[in-house]
Amino acid sequence: MDFDLSDTQSMVRDTARAFAARSLAPRARAIEDGGTIPPEIIKEMAELGLLGVNLPGDLGGAEAGVVAYSLAMTEVARGCASTAVTMAVTNMVGEVLNRFGTPAQRERYLPRLTSGEYLAGAFALSEPGAGSDPGAMTTTATREGDKWVLRGAKQWITSGDFAGVMVVWARTGGGGTAGLSAFAVEGGTPGLKVGRHEDKMGLRGSTTVPLTFDDCEVPLDALLGDLGGGFRIAMMALDGGRIGIASQALGIAEGALSDAVSYAKDRQQFGRPIAEFQAIQWMLADSRAELDAARLLTLRAASMKERQEPFSREAAMAKLFASEAAWKVVNRAVQVHGGYGYTREFPVERRFRDARVTRIYEGTSEVQRLVIARALLR
Repeated sequence: MDFDLSDTQSMVRDTARAFAARSLAPRARAIEDGGTIPPEIIKEMAELGLLGVNLPGDLGGAEAGVVAYSLAMTEVARGCASTAVTMAVTNMVGEVLNRFGTPAQRERYLPRLTSGEYLAGAFALSEPGAGSDPGAMTTTATREGDKWVLRGAKQWITSGDFAGVMVVWARTGGGGTAGLSAFAVEGGTPGLKVGRHEDKMGLRGSTTVPLTFDDCEVPLDALLGDLGGGFRIAMMALDGGRIGIASQALGIAEGALSDAVSYAKDRQQFGRPIAEFQAIQWMLADSRAELDAARLLTLRAASMKERQEPFSREAAMAKLFASEAAWKVVNRAVQVHGGYGYTREFPVERRFRDARVTRIYEGTSEVQRLVIARALLR
């Protein structure tokens, strides 16, 4: 068993780490206060190859693999979790288009995503009444002559207000998951309406909006993959997306642990640094052990995907454990800071809020447990 990184993986990690330290960490609070990711940051990510880490080089991708993507996501999330989720969804959309798109679709969209010409991609699966249960989807796509007409609504769409291209799921057949198909829809298409920004607890620099499709017309060649094959596409995309969110959770928690260690060394109580108290040491020790375990689970899932082995169960395990561990770590980090951790003066307050959603999106912790249990009982 080899735990050493390749030269490419180390380079991508170090590039992301330097970018996060230089361009994200000093601006993370301003990004949150501004409620959006500045375009120049997205352009810089594109120049560094971070918007298509696992995409082919001839289409603008870095072609560095899934492990490198996981490592980069962790570093970016440590600097700014809002920027990390924008990066994660754009990479996920790129991988869907690369795997299920036609040659013409790949050539049309991927270079624009990886270059930053499109500032983001969006993943439009969830609906007001269909979150964990995509079979309840009500958005429809009806073939009318030489076009598809989309009607319905989507909810919780990251970057949906400025994405250059989005993957949209709609019902093209009967009930349940068998009647779903996926489509590539360009931002600004007539009939596509963007709702208000959600006023979220965390990840406030990442925009999240509802979308309405009001007789939104797209060409016949907007279909991705096979007609009726949308559920399979969604599940495969979410499996990979869970590696990304596990990596994001790791990055948020790594930042919180680093903050806690630094604060514990500096903060004086009873005439000595609080780092000398056993209660504090145990919180830090538990956090370090849990994050190392989460990292190994996450990189195992990434490595299996990279080797094109089945990885659904391992991705669910990584996402479950990493997000739950991150929540415990950021909670302890706030406790180490005491009253100061409850103020915006210190970044652990932001990390605390940012970490909470990792237990919800890309499949809740409860859904991950179902995936793992079904694999065990199969």
